Amino acid sequence: MTDDIHSVIVVTKDIKTSTLISSILIPPLFELTVVSDFNEARRLCSERVFNIVIVDFAEGEGTDFAVDISQYSSTILLLTPTRHFDQISYKVEPFGILTITSPFDQFYFYNMIKIAIAVQYKVKILSSQTIKLKEKMEEIRLINRAKMLLMQNKGMTEPEAHRYLEKQAMDNGKKRTAVAEEIIRLSQS
Repeated sequence: MTDDIHSVIVVTKDIKTSTLISSILIPPLFELTVVSDFNEARRLCSERVFNIVIVDFAEGEGTDFAVDISQYSSTILLLTPTRHFDQISYKVEPFGILTITSPFDQFYFYNMIKIAIAVQYKVKILSSQTIKLKEKMEEIRLINRAKMLLMQNKGMTEPEAHRYLEKQAMDNGKKRTAVAEEIIRLSQS
């Protein structure tokens, strides 16, 4: 995982900020896109998932943008003026947005990027586990529906229906879900 290329979009109207970030997040580890227009950034974020989105405060426009795109799986870092830091961080934390004071120390900024990368890895793992759980729940739902149909249509008990599904799957070299789908399909015809 350490060899991954991390896609980063930087949304700022400040050339000094974009230049500094570009000098820190260099290829091949980072694939950097710099955008100065929030509407363009909104379009890009809707078309593609960036690992990290770095947003400049920009007189509050950046905060609104960060909240708007928080539903995507990107890790968002909001560069916030020191005088507004507490107020803004409390506002955006419920959306999973990390805040960094701006101007920032390069070492501190790079450490925050490392945190953002760690968060991305955790999100990938949790997303994968969620998908597996959804698939397992669908499998259980399908098998339970087939067992219910066997109980209603063939007068089987729940253990008998369970055993029937298991035996059919084993005898025919099929998965239980395939047997369940067949039972459901036959009951609908």
